[in-house]
Amino acid sequence: MARMEVTDRRPLLPSITIILLTLTAAVAVLYGMSQFADILGPLLLTTNLFIAAFPIQIWLVRKGVPRTLAQVVLVVTVFAVLAVFFYALAWSVTALVQELPKYQPQFWVLYEDVVGLLMSFGITEQQLFDQIRGVNPSSLTGLLTSAVGSLTNVISVVIVLIVMIFMMAFDTDAFSHRNRTLKTYQPRIWNSIADFITGVRRYWLVTSLFGLIVAVVDVVALELLGVPLALVWGILSFLTNYIPNVGFLIGLVPPTIMALLANGPVTALIVVIVYSVANFVIQSIIQPKFNGDAVGVTALVAFLSLLLWSSVLGALGALLALPMTLLAKAVLIDHDPQMRWVNAFISNDPDTAIPRETTVVAIDADGVVDGADLDDLDDVEGVEG
Repeated sequence: MARMEVTDRRPLLPSITIILLTLTAAVAVLYGMSQFADILGPLLLTTNLFIAAFPIQIWLVRKGVPRTLAQVVLVVTVFAVLAVFFYALAWSVTALVQELPKYQPQFWVLYEDVVGLLMSFGITEQQLFDQIRGVNPSSLTGLLTSAVGSLTNVISVVIVLIVMIFMMAFDTDAFSHRNRTLKTYQPRIWNSIADFITGVRRYWLVTSLFGLIVAVVDVVALELLGVPLALVWGILSFLTNYIPNVGFLIGLVPPTIMALLANGPVTALIVVIVYSVANFVIQSIIQPKFNGDAVGVTALVAFLSLLLWSSVLGALGALLALPMTLLAKAVLIDHDPQMRWVNAFISNDPDTAIPRETTVVAIDADGVVDGADLDDLDDVEGVEG
């Protein structure tokens, strides 16, 4: 009777060890990124802006426009987007500061109502004053120092952004050559980056378009309700639209408070209803149908992405949360047959967990599969014996 030899195919390292090593490496990478957030944040934002705007340069070159002029148009477009963003933000803050003093009497009425409500729960006004007195000059000084530091950081980020935009614009001449080189020597990475570029470009376009639609709906509703600063709240709604999950709440609270001060609780309630319905119908039902595969993650993963990248990259991380997750998903998961199973847990379409690129086959001792020699199986990436 022939002896059957048993080969031990157990992995060299236990599965739990591999998992722990992977998690440790991920934490180390994220910690390292957080240490260079002042550089990585502007770099990633600039990259996203160029990904979204680069088709303009391609279109101009194809129309016969000199490449140098097309580069100038690209840079001007990117700067125009940033200028409009910062101008809208500054104008909104200025308009709000000028408008709020008009509602001081209503504020004190609201304050008295809140104090009365708290007293019904056993919290007296004296206890509130005691808490306010606990704010000492040293804490106020610390708060002021923190605010000045934040302003300095914003100015630094803007300067770094401007420099990076110019530098990246100069590099656009070599994009096509680098693209061909990457495709030739690392086709899988090229496919991953190509998918990311397509997805993130669609994400910015669709998110901007539907954010604009929601903002217009909000402005019209606020104007009809007589809520002051309707245009300011529309701009706020559009800007916070880029922050996944919690952006809607950030854009909802200020106009609700203004409606409460100006017109009373009924108007404030109507504002909440209008915002909620518009957000649910447009951004939760209609927008995903246009996004397609651009944002192919579940709502929970999108929220966790917001928490993760905000802690790693700060405020810019909140803006870049989904693009960063899309990049990690495209490079590490979507084009790796051994990792695509992760999509079963993070993707809104579990079918993407099936390794489309891999065909598993059985091979006999002569290296023949279904009567064909292995030399004919160039398209088979995964093979089991």
